[in-house]
Amino acid sequence: MLFGAIAGAAAAGFLAWAVRGRSASVLAPSIWRGPKGRQRIALTFDDGPSESTPALLEILKQHNAKATFFVCGHNAARLPEILKAIANDGHEIGNHTWSHPRLDFASPAKMRDEIGRTQEIIQQITGSKPTLFRAPFGVRWFGLGAVQKEFGLTGVMWTAIGIDWKLPARAIVGRLNAAAADGAILCLHDGRVLSERPNIDNTLDAVRQLLPLLQAKHLSITSVSAMLER
Repeated sequence: MLFGAIAGAAAAGFLAWAVRGRSASVLAPSIWRGPKGRQRIALTFDDGPSESTPALLEILKQHNAKATFFVCGHNAARLPEILKAIANDGHEIGNHTWSHPRLDFASPAKMRDEIGRTQEIIQQITGSKPTLFRAPFGVRWFGLGAVQKEFGLTGVMWTAIGIDWKLPARAIVGRLNAAAADGAILCLHDGRVLSERPNIDNTLDAVRQLLPLLQAKHLSITSVSAMLER
């Protein structure tokens, strides 16, 4: 019985890592950091676009920084002009599902609908389909790898996450600056899931403070795909 209990605990621990571990690729191929030696760092934003995204775009423009925006299809359909503005400013757009559901226990059909609808709306608005996907809450599940492959998507996790949906700006900056190094992928949010007119003032303040700190480390602030380019 003891051996069975140990084996069960080990299996549960492995599944938990496979589902949410940032370095896990068991259920779906994904990356959580880029190569070293290029002095590049990838800035990413989830859950948008939102009515606050233009303010974020202005901050990025002031610092000549680029980013990858993992957008929800529902928000993109609601705010197509803001999605266009993201693309027109030279930022990368990734897929973050249509309605931001947790994918654990989701069927392949559910995942295909959430991801496929988002691919379609992004292409309809911007003229291009994403090649990157970030699972909501960082949760992967059985069948997701096949769905990603069907749509030509590479999964992207993160090296560090700002927890900016609840932390003050100073704490967000501290978390991300501590992890900021060559090849890191940093995760923030320009929306709050599907909320209309979300308050992201703490995120905006954090980005204003963080970008000069990253540049002081001689890091080029760019998108995920640009960081991976050889």
